[in-house]
Amino acid sequence: MRDDAPADPATTTGSGLPGTGLASPVPAAPVAGAPALPARLPGLDALRGLAVGLVLLNHAAPDVFGAAGVLGVTVFFALSGWLITGVLMRDLDARGRIRFRRFYGHRLLRLYPPLLLMLAGYVVVEGAFDLLGQAHLVPETLVAALTYTINVPGLPHGSESVYHFWTLAAEEQFYLVWPLVLAWAWHRGWLRATTGVAVAAALAACMVTLLLVVPDVARVYALPTSWGAALLIGCAGFLGRTALAARLPQTVRARRAVQGGIVVVLLGGTMLTGLAGHTAWYLLGVPAVAVATVVLISYVGGWRSLPTRWLRPAVALGTVSYAAYLWNGAIVRWLGHPDDLAGIALGVALTLLAATASWWLVERPVARWRARRAAA
Repeated sequence: MRDDAPADPATTTGSGLPGTGLASPVPAAPVAGAPALPARLPGLDALRGLAVGLVLLNHAAPDVFGAAGVLGVTVFFALSGWLITGVLMRDLDARGRIRFRRFYGHRLLRLYPPLLLMLAGYVVVEGAFDLLGQAHLVPETLVAALTYTINVPGLPHGSESVYHFWTLAAEEQFYLVWPLVLAWAWHRGWLRATTGVAVAAALAACMVTLLLVVPDVARVYALPTSWGAALLIGCAGFLGRTALAARLPQTVRARRAVQGGIVVVLLGGTMLTGLAGHTAWYLLGVPAVAVATVVLISYVGGWRSLPTRWLRPAVALGTVSYAAYLWNGAIVRWLGHPDDLAGIALGVALTLLAATASWWLVERPVARWRARRAAA
């Protein structure tokens, strides 16, 4: 059945991850004398901040917060699936087709400028200064990062400093397939049925890869089959958002209880260990966290202002989440994986500095340029 409901505020975007990052939910009113930047929804930025904060927590103290990384990545994937499906559905509903050239062009302009800036820093640190004695890995690292193939078995992935880019690879590989599937299902009026089958197929593919590597389950960690369900549950959440919203508790107290409960469970789960090595995580944990993320999006995606000032740090972190994700794994490795408080604080400070510089030097100017093109 085709979902023809108009797009709600939480659907318009551009994130990433790790990803994700889609950046702009709703167009801002133009300001005289300057190109308008796309407006941002504070609730989604807060959710991005939570996700990247979990990743930073894991990189800072992996022995304590062993599951924070996989939880944050799962939240990113589900959010990205929701947002990208919103972008594609607006094209389909308005034009009856997906403008693939425009879609991939926007993805390129969103993802590549911050990525190129980070890789330039990598080339200086590990190429020119040879900090880790692995300058010979620079060429294959650049190829793997720029072609989104770091997670492809059998291909070289280069330096471990950028291995966390496997999430970007999984996301972009998904977006080579999902727009085609979505357009096909939309034209036949089979959106929800197709999405349900796709989620089941993703879990089946994950099970097959797990059976192939048991008992060494951790080998599937970076494979796209391990995270397809999270992305697709985000997609399904967008397509069924109206029905979902009607079924969720709507009183103020109930909304706060659900939102707070999900966040508390996520934070509590960060101290679990060895999730990436358990079959149950991929088949049960990933779908459960993705569903919880969809519920959070349903609540916070419509926020036009923050309900409390205590969320401002999360929004600020969410605004620079993509660049923070790009830089943090490398910075922690360049510092030698510090486990003392001063070293951890330095890693976080350098990450935020690099991410903020990326926002002002690259992401914001590119967003303005895109806004000028859209206006023209």
